[in-house]
Amino acid sequence: MANDEKMSRQEAGRKGGEATSKNHDKDFLPGNCQKGGEATSDNHDKEFYQEIGQKGGEATADSHGEDFYKEIGEKGGKARNNN
Repeated sequence: MANDEKMSRQEAGRKGGEATSKNHDKDFLPGNCQKGGEATSDNHDKEFYQEIGQKGGEATADSHGEDFYKEIGEKGGKARNNN
């Protein structure tokens, strides 16, 4: 990538995740992920989570078909009936 080209957030996140997994063992992530989640929670309000939830739902709907929702609905129904 040339110096004048910008990397997408997705690409930067992927590269950062790969570097982190190469440099740290499996015990590193849970504590640090929790710290990151707590910091995010401290810095953002309910609307932030609603917005990212909506974006995630739209992305899931775009990438999965009707059968995906039928399958997860059936799994949820079975799990609920078994409790």
